[in-house]
Amino acid sequence: MPLPLEGLSAIVTGAGRGLGRAEALELARLGAAVVVNDYGQPGRDGSGEASAAPADEVAAEIRAAGGQAEAHLGDVADFDTARGLVELTVGTYGKLDILVNNAGILRDRMVFSMTEADWDSVVRVHLKGHFNTTHFAAVHWRERSKAAGGPVYGRIVNTSSEAFLAGSAGQPNYAAAKGGIVGLTTSTASALAKYGVTANVICPRARTRMTADVFAGIPSVERGAESGDDRLDPLAPEHVSPLVGYLASPAAAHVNGQLFVVHGGMVAVVERPKVVAKFDSAKETFSYEELDGLLSPYYEQRPANETFAAAEVLALKRDA
Repeated sequence: MPLPLEGLSAIVTGAGRGLGRAEALELARLGAAVVVNDYGQPGRDGSGEASAAPADEVAAEIRAAGGQAEAHLGDVADFDTARGLVELTVGTYGKLDILVNNAGILRDRMVFSMTEADWDSVVRVHLKGHFNTTHFAAVHWRERSKAAGGPVYGRIVNTSSEAFLAGSAGQPNYAAAKGGIVGLTTSTASALAKYGVTANVICPRARTRMTADVFAGIPSVERGAESGDDRLDPLAPEHVSPLVGYLASPAAAHVNGQLFVVHGGMVAVVERPKVVAKFDSAKETFSYEELDGLLSPYYEQRPANETFAAAEVLALKRDA
């Protein structure tokens, strides 16, 4: 029986470690040929000997397991680098079928302490990085669709965050970038559907090098676990990668423009915002006094913590 992604090629950005690595390995396990992108460059080990770049190590791991993989070293937030990544994939495997955008950084500070560099760097890597690869993948799929005279196979899986949903106070740059990624995803889903391409977004909760400080106080196994318990860390990236594999597969052909929260053996589908109240002006337009008379009583009766932020997502977990 063929594997779900057999004959398909994929890009995973930021795949040298952590979540991206787990996603690349899962796509390869399901049969895809994977281009492993990461910004990390070759370095030196403790003895001073040259060491492989993380992307090279992951690609080698995939090949050692019998899969197909190539490494790509570079910053996808650079427009030309993203172009080269897509061109490498198409040149190596004949086409691109799956794009998983994962690359990111953190520069956490309260909004009153954040510098311009903190803001620009996070928005650049996350939001612009997602756009860059999406743009060149979309050009590829549109050209293929025109040549084929109909839809082609294309899957985009983007990475947002619960920080966007919950309004994380110490991450205004990260929350803004991740919110922008949701808008990019839904726009892309609408624009590319006629070409056979789907675009979805995940909000993963995972313990990686990037989030080490964020989850430092959370144990790697549930409290009370017996010594020697080999249960998977609830925050292990391996809880997230199966959903990415599914969304990249033919089975998810009807899943488009959706947002998922995923971690610890749980997947939650997040519904789009709803209009909960509507006010009409008595005349052609509102006056200050009329708005005061309508909105002030409404918000006086509404709980103070009911904002557009959905902080309740932070309490989601797998039911025992």
